[in-house]
Amino acid sequence: MVTVATAADHKPRLNQVTISCMLNTEVGAVLAVIRRNRDHTFVASAIPLDDHLVQSLKSLRTIIFCIDWSTTNPAIYLSPFLDVIQSDDVPAAATGAALSAVLKILQFGVFDDQSPGAFDAVHLVVSAITSCRLERTESSTEDAILIRMLQVLLSLLRCPAGSLLTDHAIGTIISTCFQVVQQSVNRDDLLQRSARHVMHEVIQIIFSHLPDIKPPEPGTVYLSELEEDLGSIRGYGSRCMVAVFNFLCSLLNVGDVVNATEGYGPTGTDEDAQLFTLALINSAIELGGELIGRHPRSLRLQLEAFFVYVLLHIGSGASEPHLQEVAVESIISFCRQPTFIVEMFVNFDCDPTQHNVLEEIGKLLSKTAYPLINSTQMTPIQIQAFNGIVQIFTTIADSIDSTATDNFNDKEKYQLDVSEYEPALDNGLPQPDSGTWVEFVRKRKLRKNKTMIAAHHYNKDEKKGIEYLKFAYLVATPPEPTHLARFFRYTPGLDKQKIGDYLGDPDEFNIQVLKEFTETFDFTSVILDTALRTFLETFRLPGEAQKIQRIIEVFSEKFFKQQSLGIFATKDAVFLLCYSLIMLNTDHHNPQVKRKMTEEEFIKNNRAINEGLDLPREYLSELYHSISTNAIALFSQNGSAPKELNANLWSELIRRSHIIDSFIMCDFKHDLIHEIFATISGPSVATLMTIFDYTNDEEIRSECIEGMISVARIAQYGQSNVLDELLSCLCKYTTLLNPYICTEDIQAEFNQSVKMRMAMLALFTIANRFGKLVRGAWKNVIDCIIKLRRINLLPSLGIDLSNKSATLATAGSTTTIHDKSDSSVIFPSLHNGLGTSRYISGMIGRFSQILSLETGAESMINMNSESEVNLKLMQQCRIGNIFTGSGKLSEESLQHLGRALIFVASGKGQKFTSVSEEQDTILFCYDLLLTVTSANLHRFMAFWPQFHEAFETLSQYTIMSPHPFPERAIAPLFRIAGKILSAGTTPHDKQAEEAIFKSIQLIVTIENTIDMCCDTLVTSVKVLIVEHGGSIQSPALWKLLIKILATSGRNPQTVDEAIETLNYLMIGPHLTRSSYMFCIAAAFSLAVQKTTPLEKSIIILELLGKSINPILQWHKSSISDPNNPDNNDSEDNTDDPGSIITPYHLFMKLVDAIGNLSLARRVEIRNKALIELKCCFQSAEESLDLSPEKCLSCFKNLVLPMVDNLHSKTIDYSRRDNMERETISFGETFREAMEFLADFYALFLTQLWQNDDFMTSWLFVLRRMDTWIKTYYGGECTMEIHAHIPQVLKRMLEAMKEKGILVPNEGDPLWDSTEVQTRWIAPNIIDELFPQ
Repeated sequence: MVTVATAADHKPRLNQVTISCMLNTEVGAVLAVIRRNRDHTFVASAIPLDDHLVQSLKSLRTIIFCIDWSTTNPAIYLSPFLDVIQSDDVPAAATGAALSAVLKILQFGVFDDQSPGAFDAVHLVVSAITSCRLERTESSTEDAILIRMLQVLLSLLRCPAGSLLTDHAIGTIISTCFQVVQQSVNRDDLLQRSARHVMHEVIQIIFSHLPDIKPPEPGTVYLSELEEDLGSIRGYGSRCMVAVFNFLCSLLNVGDVVNATEGYGPTGTDEDAQLFTLALINSAIELGGELIGRHPRSLRLQLEAFFVYVLLHIGSGASEPHLQEVAVESIISFCRQPTFIVEMFVNFDCDPTQHNVLEEIGKLLSKTAYPLINSTQMTPIQIQAFNGIVQIFTTIADSIDSTATDNFNDKEKYQLDVSEYEPALDNGLPQPDSGTWVEFVRKRKLRKNKTMIAAHHYNKDEKKGIEYLKFAYLVATPPEPTHLARFFRYTPGLDKQKIGDYLGDPDEFNIQVLKEFTETFDFTSVILDTALRTFLETFRLPGEAQKIQRIIEVFSEKFFKQQSLGIFATKDAVFLLCYSLIMLNTDHHNPQVKRKMTEEEFIKNNRAINEGLDLPREYLSELYHSISTNAIALFSQNGSAPKELNANLWSELIRRSHIIDSFIMCDFKHDLIHEIFATISGPSVATLMTIFDYTNDEEIRSECIEGMISVARIAQYGQSNVLDELLSCLCKYTTLLNPYICTEDIQAEFNQSVKMRMAMLALFTIANRFGKLVRGAWKNVIDCIIKLRRINLLPSLGIDLSNKSATLATAGSTTTIHDKSDSSVIFPSLHNGLGTSRYISGMIGRFSQILSLETGAESMINMNSESEVNLKLMQQCRIGNIFTGSGKLSEESLQHLGRALIFVASGKGQKFTSVSEEQDTILFCYDLLLTVTSANLHRFMAFWPQFHEAFETLSQYTIMSPHPFPERAIAPLFRIAGKILSAGTTPHDKQAEEAIFKSIQLIVTIENTIDMCCDTLVTSVKVLIVEHGGSIQSPALWKLLIKILATSGRNPQTVDEAIETLNYLMIGPHLTRSSYMFCIAAAFSLAVQKTTPLEKSIIILELLGKSINPILQWHKSSISDPNNPDNNDSEDNTDDPGSIITPYHLFMKLVDAIGNLSLARRVEIRNKALIELKCCFQSAEESLDLSPEKCLSCFKNLVLPMVDNLHSKTIDYSRRDNMERETISFGETFREAMEFLADFYALFLTQLWQNDDFMTSWLFVLRRMDTWIKTYYGGECTMEIHAHIPQVLKRMLEAMKEKGILVPNEGDPLWDSTEVQTRWIAPNIIDELFPQ
């Protein structure tokens, strides 16, 4: 309330004499009028009509020049004039003169709020003006007096002492002014205009007084009006403004007359009066503005009521169209306020006990703006609502803190973990400054949403509804009565009949819920019928008598405890009277009851119910008339809130406003964009896109694009689905995705349709600027790009595919467009103002510039053809920037973009008119994929696993196409692998290397892939090894590449290139120990293949022979620098992870492969293999330093088995028919192998002799020779082999003799065994070498 300052000496604006003269003149004027006769003639000796009035005026005249105006009580010189005003016997002219005198006193500031007695004086003026009666006055004179009365009241409010008026006095002034407004409807136009002007001025003065009102402190006790009337509080406050607001809102209830608050007159429902009332409300809100927020507790519920029952009710079409326009415009005006949207969301949409004001505003505007079917013209109200939608989006976007976009894509930021019931959410909101405020608001909104779902389940099945309450942690487990009571009390949309049945159930828990439900009401200072109405409006009274009794009993107990008048002696009296009221309500408002109960009968029926005494007759009479004129809604089944603000609802609202939480003042910095936008985005965005599609007005379409940009800006806060829908709709509006329109028709429409161009520009504008949030819509965007390419409307994308030197040519042009090009009209450089209205206005201006075909200095009109115009237009879209700038995309957006490119490249969902078109599209998509990958190499593992899943999915489907999926994918994958392995600006990662080769392996392992793509595979592998072989780290990757070479070499067309690549690898700088083993295996595979020409097999064998040199070099390096990690024997063997790759291990792999080649069918290969094998062992003996154990191992595991296998092959062919040639051929190789055996034995005899198992191995050789010489090989071959074996044996014995290993000595086991075995093979050799 207003605090009165310390009194000080008052100095009137006029001096003492001037004031005295002025009042003396006014007194004389009033006396002169009073003395007139009814015939308007002067009679000098006439007796005054009212001697009291005349005497008081004369008394005033005698003291006028003797008093000090600054210290005199104003009542002394106001009372005579006020008595004249209130008198019924004076003529109207006297009343007018007295009013003029009072008006001058107020206007000249004779007294102010510091004058003694000023408080009583201003209230005397109000009382006199409102008591004035003009029953016997002509209409013209009455109009003049009414205007003068309004002027006095207006001056009273304007004067300094007007601030002393109480809330009740203000209510009286408002009521009086409005009564004059009502009377002026059928009167003179001047009176009507004057009355409305004064009413407007009064409202402005009252609400401009808000800055002087001190906000209530926490715990403030609200005083009664009686205390105000007694003068305990000086000056009107927020309660007065609440009452005024109530009065104005009640004027807008269409079809219903609301009982006004005490002090206010009856209200009407005239249409013109409603328009006038809306203007008054608008003035009040404009003046109150943010100052209303200083009194939140008083006006929070009233503000909600104003929106729900006034603006939204009228705006929904419940009144005439012009009223609807006024309401919609008022809503839009609110939305323009920077903090209105967020404050509505926090205070109402997040509060389980309040209406979803912001959500309903969005629905109303969307429904109103939605275009009619088959209509391209929008009505004024539709345009108005559409502007409101755009305004909401713009306001939200402009209010976003620029620093809040740093973590916009943090999914966890918008995820709420509600794993238990949180009682704190049932309490009031904390202040925004608290650290947990945002999370609290989000959880509260989530709970409200889940509560609505629970209501839906409960209406279908009560048990399922209760179970969902537990499941969603909306109640404790097990549920407490308080929780269910709040659910029934405050959840809108619940079936009232089901609530009544539950509350009336006799179960003990249900009774507890009923009691807690009743405790949510406050019946203090409320008359019984009002309390009963409020109570029964929340549910439908069940039909069973016992249930009704239980409910009424609990209500009666609650009302009895809170009665303030003390009328009822017991709660039983309340119970009986409630039943009587229900019966009276049924009797008076049931059309089947013909004879209605009279007032006397009602009073008689309720005698002696108050502990044997009667209730006051006046009290019962008031209840009777209230029920008879206004029925209690006992049987309402509608679960929604009342559509109109009745007196009962307003009374309940006023009572709740004293205990409800304060209005929370906040702004967008509190990071609630995600939740706010989710509340209104659904219908609003759909309406925005539909208007763009239906309208032919280019200006409206431009505003639609403005709204789309704002939506995209807001959608960054976890609303990627909205952005996807936005882009999908724009793709649809471009008509590029329409499968029933041919290329020629699309080109023609593009040349003529402004809508298509605008959609195209908007599509790629949003995709470029806000692509970081796009998900599934990338598929549609890619399809549009592909379609543009097919119809030759896609310009050069400026995509660099090879070291920034190549561009992706499209539509015949290969001109590179650099990222920093200044030629772009739509896309200026990034700045912090992205999404602001200033930025959007500039962008819309650019749209207009493009669509008018003017771009700076160059005019498109001067171009030679439409194709040039279209190409220039499409260049403004900067489509290539989507891919070259994909490094700005979020990981999830990047994953969706890549998957979209992969699926389109596979041909899935595509229709091609020719094979060349398909091939062109495939190459184009994979070039884009390569561009995207190249731009994101620094985070390769963040997106490639998802790309691999897409490849894996496609590999499971058979797509009928001249270009199978593996053939499409293999070359691009190798190009991507090259980017990964490139040692340029981005260092590659081993995980990335393994990931890309995993995808290559997936494609290669698809059935028939190598046969179909062998030429592409070999070429890709060759390029990769030559250019990036030194960067490959993983042995598994080497294995895959070399395996591809070996397998692709089966094709005669690729064998040369495969051998060439293998040769480069084995003698080149990229050979490693792990890759060496795979090269040996590949070389063996290529050499033995039937399709490999003989000369190529010989080259491979020579290559294998030369490959001993790297082994010797690695051995030498490991000896000279054993501490070098590159030289130690620590590389893992991929075939056996537990083994170690040493030079000896590699040597064994080499000689084993060559040894196996000695079994080939072609004799030239076998003989060449023996030659290379001999050379390898010779080189090893010189430089590899083979130990005795290793030499023996080679002898036992390689040399002897090889010779023995050739022996077996020779025998096998000798036993076949018509195989004489093959037998002779293998016999020859067998003889050469025995020579190699002797050479090896002689070469490594010293090392072999040092082994403990030497004698065993030697005797095994002798026994095998014995077997060989006794075997029949057929014809001449037998004779040649049998003749050759003794020669080989002799060479071996000579070497042993020469080394001193075999010495004739009886008793020596070696000699004795050798002598016996040799004599069986060749009896004369011993005697020849060791003569007696």
